[in-house]
Amino acid sequence: MMKKHTYKPESLMMSHGYNPAWSEGSIKPPIFQTSTFVFDSAEAGKSFFEVAYGLREKSDGEKSGLIYSRINNPNLEMLESRLCLWDQAEACAVFESGMSAISSVLLEYLKPGDILLYSTPTYGGTDHFINEYLPHLGIESIGFSADQTASEIINSIEISGRAHKLAFIFIETPANPTNDLFDIELYKQIADHFSTPSKKVTIGVDNTFMGPLWSHPLDHGADLVLYSATKYIGGHSDLIAGAVLGNHDDIKRLKNLRTFLGNMPSPHTGWLLLRSLETLKVRMEQQAFNAQMLANYLITHQQIHKVHYLGCIDKGTSDYYIYKKQYSSPGAMLAFEISGGEKEAFQFLNQLKLIKLAVSLGSTESLVQHPATMTHAGMSHKAKQKMGIKDNLIRISVGIEHYEDLIEDIEQSLAALSANQNMVHFNKIFELSN
Repeated sequence: MMKKHTYKPESLMMSHGYNPAWSEGSIKPPIFQTSTFVFDSAEAGKSFFEVAYGLREKSDGEKSGLIYSRINNPNLEMLESRLCLWDQAEACAVFESGMSAISSVLLEYLKPGDILLYSTPTYGGTDHFINEYLPHLGIESIGFSADQTASEIINSIEISGRAHKLAFIFIETPANPTNDLFDIELYKQIADHFSTPSKKVTIGVDNTFMGPLWSHPLDHGADLVLYSATKYIGGHSDLIAGAVLGNHDDIKRLKNLRTFLGNMPSPHTGWLLLRSLETLKVRMEQQAFNAQMLANYLITHQQIHKVHYLGCIDKGTSDYYIYKKQYSSPGAMLAFEISGGEKEAFQFLNQLKLIKLAVSLGSTESLVQHPATMTHAGMSHKAKQKMGIKDNLIRISVGIEHYEDLIEDIEQSLAALSANQNMVHFNKIFELSN
């Protein structure tokens, strides 16, 4: 008997979860632009609501009935089904933004009096939610950096006197914007250390920087993997969305919360994401290739002090060990430190012609920004300095343009900066001589 063939995710992205016969033979699913769905009978409506509100579990083979697009919608169901393929997750919940996904997870798994352990640096919006909003709910947070050992982190929790209150570990790896790496398996050990039979410490990993292609945190001990689906998954700078993946029980909890918060994306957004998933692999592979070419150029440039990129990690280091264990590619996000400070960074950014000055990442076009005054502007100067978010740090999300054109754009901007610096230096000498 011929062995059954298992299709790769990039092949299944074209059709998984959809039958053209359901929609007049349309090869692509339509947008189910509706708020509500008609029941075949009162008994069917009752049955659907029992499952939706957790009054009973679905029986074997039973599908969730369609009720109302705040609860479920065909576009979202297809999207969630396909997203599971990349991470080999049991279930997925899609939200209307990445921050909506992050905040929903933290609100579901934390309650007043709990402690959150989180990695630093992290995305500015996440940092703000953790340090500015959660304290209003009586939730204490303890940050840790990539260079801290497990024993140091455990000690910081125990000396708080509230180790029994640790409820959640949130990790963003690679870190935004420095690309610091965190060993997920190490934090799984910390979670197990503080878990008890009556209270499990849950681990959530923000995998946005690597997308669902280059890293699979669930394989390394994470309970939940989170994405800003706006980024690589959407990939075209034309939508906002977020996603969380994990086991059936965890995602059921999050979907129940989502139903009552009402923070699910629209059917149209779901349809756009289905479109984007079909080209995810080819886009991300081209972006990674381009990023490697840019990193090779930047690392030898005399005006660049340091390049933060997974492809530039020295072999034999602890970071290299984590990189090889957790990632299949160095990715397409890089940051670099330019000669000078904020003034020089701004001059460089303002001279770029092809690369767009904008926040966000993972899109087809290359995007560049200044973390200290943009995505991480809400953090204190002291915190930014501690985390390596310097005034001369520039972050680039590499797109799918030709890499030679990207290098030329950076080169002409650095040349213009150098010429300007030379002119300033000349003027100072001229003033002194007179």
